[in-house]
Amino acid sequence: MDYNQSKIRSLSVKGFLERRKSSMRLSFKEDRDFSLFLLVGFLSGIAGGINATIFNNYLNDVYHLAADVRGLVELPRELPGLLIVIVLGLLSFLGDIRMAAIGMLAASLGVLGLGVFSPSFTVMLAWMMVFSLGTHIFMPLSASIGMSLSREEAYGSRLGRFSAYSLTATIIGYGIVWVGFKFFHMTYPIAFVIASVFYCLAAFVLTSMHRKETKISRVRFVFRKRYTLYYCMSVVNGARKQIFLTFAPWVLIQIFHLDAPTFAILGIIIATVSIISRKIVGNAIDRLGERKVLSLEAVLLVVVCMGYAFAADLVPLSVAVVIIAVCYILDNSMSAVEMARSTYVKKIALDPADVRPTLSAGVSFDHIVAMTIPILGGLLWKSMGYQYVFMAAALIGVLNLILSLQIRIPGQTGGKTAEEKEMDGTT
Repeated sequence: MDYNQSKIRSLSVKGFLERRKSSMRLSFKEDRDFSLFLLVGFLSGIAGGINATIFNNYLNDVYHLAADVRGLVELPRELPGLLIVIVLGLLSFLGDIRMAAIGMLAASLGVLGLGVFSPSFTVMLAWMMVFSLGTHIFMPLSASIGMSLSREEAYGSRLGRFSAYSLTATIIGYGIVWVGFKFFHMTYPIAFVIASVFYCLAAFVLTSMHRKETKISRVRFVFRKRYTLYYCMSVVNGARKQIFLTFAPWVLIQIFHLDAPTFAILGIIIATVSIISRKIVGNAIDRLGERKVLSLEAVLLVVVCMGYAFAADLVPLSVAVVIIAVCYILDNSMSAVEMARSTYVKKIALDPADVRPTLSAGVSFDHIVAMTIPILGGLLWKSMGYQYVFMAAALIGVLNLILSLQIRIPGQTGGKTAEEKEMDGTT
C-alpha cells in the first residue's frame, strides 16, 4: 500500500513537472514573440517620428498649401482608413502578424515614394495614400497582436510597454531630423528614405515572429449592437483627433512660422513626456478602468482646445506661441489613451475573434469623419479664422466626455446579464 502511494505520488510530481516545463516553454515562446513585437514598435517608432516631424513642413515648403487646401489633402490621406475594415477582411486569411508585416511594407514603399518619386502634387497624393494604407493596416493590428501576447489582467500594462518602446524610438526619429536639418543640410527626400528603411526593417522583424496565429473566424466583418458605444466613440474621437492632427501643427507653421527642426524639438519633448504618460495610462486602465481614463482625457482635451483658440487673443504672440506649443505637447502626449478604447473592446467582446474586426471597424468609422472634418475645418479657418476650428473641437470634446461616461465593463459589475448575452446582431 505504501509502495503504491509512493508510486502515485511520484507520477503526480512527474506530471506536475512536465506541465510546469511545458508552461515555461510556452511562456518563453510568448516572451520571445512579445520582445520581437517591442522591436517592431521601436523600428516603426523611429520611422514614424521622422515622418510626423517633417510631413506638414514638407507640404508647406514644397507645395505651399493654403489652410483650405491642406484640409482637402486629408480626404485622400484618410481614405485608406475608411476602407481598412474591408482590406483587413480580405487579408484576414493571412493572420494578424502577416497582415501587420504587409502594412509595414506598404508604409515603407509609400514614404519612399513621397521622398523620391513625387514629381508633382498629384503623384505625391498617390504615394501618400500608399503610406497611409500601410500605417492604417498596422493601427488596429498592433493592439490586437499585443493583447494576444498578454493576459487579460495585463492588457493595459503590456500595451503601455509597447507604446513606451515606440515612443522612445520616436525620440531617435526626431533627433535624426533635428541633427540632420540643423547641422548636415538634410533634405526632405533623404529624411523620407531613412524612414522607409526603418519601416522595412519592422516588416522583416514581424516575419520572424513564429507565434501560432489564432484561428481566423469565418465572420470577417463584425457589427454587433453590443459594440455600438465603441463605434460612436470612434467616430467622435476621429473628429476631434483629426482637427488636431491637421490644424494644430498648421497653426504653428503658418501663424507662428515654426520650422522642421523646431518641430523635432517639440517631438522630443512629447516623446519624453509620453514615455511616462503611457506607462501611467496603461497602469491606470488596469486599476481605474476605461471609463475614468477616457473621461479624464475628454476633459483635458477640452481645456487644450481652449488654449489653441484663445491664447493669441489674450496674451502677446511671444507668449501665445509658448502656450500653444504646450497645448500641442499635451495633446500629443495624451494619444496613449487610445489604448483604453482597445482594451474596452477586448473586455466586452462576446467572442475573442470579434476583437480584431471590431477594432478595424472602429478605425473605419473613425475615418468616415476624418475625411470630411478637415475639409470643413479648412473652410471654417479661411472664412472665420483658426480660432473657430478649435472652438468646434471643444464641442466635440464635450460629446466625447458624454460618451465616455456611458462605458460599462460587464466583468467589473458582476458579469454579463441575460440581456447582454443576447446582443448577438452580427453582419
